[in-house]
Amino acid sequence: MQGFRTEPARDSYDVVIIGGAIMGSSTAWWLTQMGFPGRVLVVERDPSYERAATALSFSCIRQQFSTELNIRISQFGAEFVQSLRARMGGDDRIPALKIQNFGYLYLADTPAFADVLRANQAVQAAAGAGTRLLSAEEIAAEYPFYRLDDILLGSLNTRDEGYFDGYTVFDWFRRKAREAGVEYLADEVAGLDLSGNRVTGVRLASGRRIGCGMVVNAAGTRGARVAAMAGISIPVEPRKRYNWVIQAERPLDRPLPLTIDPTGVYVREVGGGTYMAGGHADVDPAADPDDFAMDPDIWLDKIWPVIATRIPAFEAVKVVNEWAGQYDYNLLDQNAITGPHPEIGNFLFLNGFSGHGLQQSPAMGRATAEWILHGGYRSLDMRPFHFDRIAAGQAMVEAAII
Repeated sequence: MQGFRTEPARDSYDVVIIGGAIMGSSTAWWLTQMGFPGRVLVVERDPSYERAATALSFSCIRQQFSTELNIRISQFGAEFVQSLRARMGGDDRIPALKIQNFGYLYLADTPAFADVLRANQAVQAAAGAGTRLLSAEEIAAEYPFYRLDDILLGSLNTRDEGYFDGYTVFDWFRRKAREAGVEYLADEVAGLDLSGNRVTGVRLASGRRIGCGMVVNAAGTRGARVAAMAGISIPVEPRKRYNWVIQAERPLDRPLPLTIDPTGVYVREVGGGTYMAGGHADVDPAADPDDFAMDPDIWLDKIWPVIATRIPAFEAVKVVNEWAGQYDYNLLDQNAITGPHPEIGNFLFLNGFSGHGLQQSPAMGRATAEWILHGGYRSLDMRPFHFDRIAAGQAMVEAAII
């Protein structure tokens, strides 16, 4: 638990952030960069982060979204990752990060899905993304290892789209926040105290009560539980996602884009003849947030048959690692819930990222810090993600969820 306190240093803080993974740590760091004058406490239930989505992610970034705001968020994320050292003051301890631009390739096998890709590409192009639409013949010319007899259209972007070292970004958010005075506490929030329309304190599992000026719910798959402590219901639940690292007997002769098959199964480059594949069961219920058990059948019944059909070279592969992770899945529209609650104004959301939180963390942490400091946004306007749409049941659907 290096860097974590076991007892809070104070009885009250100006901001208490519930959850110290990448969203909470991004917010904490941005507060220090913006000159926030108050005291900030981050409460993290698992200082090892062993089962945090931050640690279990595919760690990729893309601009292939269907909404302009999500595209802009990831464009900022790509710039931030590749200028991390400069963003953090030129600290020589921080590595110079790059994006491994193998890209994302969405494959459509029906006219309806092809139309979705065309509509998405128009939005992406208007926002300056480098997405290209490719026929099956054009895909085959660039990537001859695919079987494409059922494919009508592909959507590909290899600019600022691919793998990045997300855990290093997270580690430096956390380290720099701590060095700037943010306090990290190893404990769990067990309840919230309210008075009128404000949260006045957090109750910890250890028995302590901490007064607070504002609370940020960055609790990941436990975000709905934290919201319920304030009497708020959000449509967010844990959903399991399964992942495999495979070694190919016949490695491909060029980098493999993160390929999203029409079945929803996906596979991407790692390097050296190694690849990562992932997906979920056909029945995709809510999971217990502590459930990380692997499904013993899903690899042979679903994932391997799909990737071996799409990429015949993968008929002979060896599984070298496997794990289950979880999305904090927004049932309404698979988009984030951010900003303040309309009635409990000092309770802020950072929830429901539905699998794209890691890449959105630089922009989302910045936006949350702006709201805390200014009561509004100074960069990207995140109001479309506010809780108001949840209360009204007005979905802002993101059509490009993996």
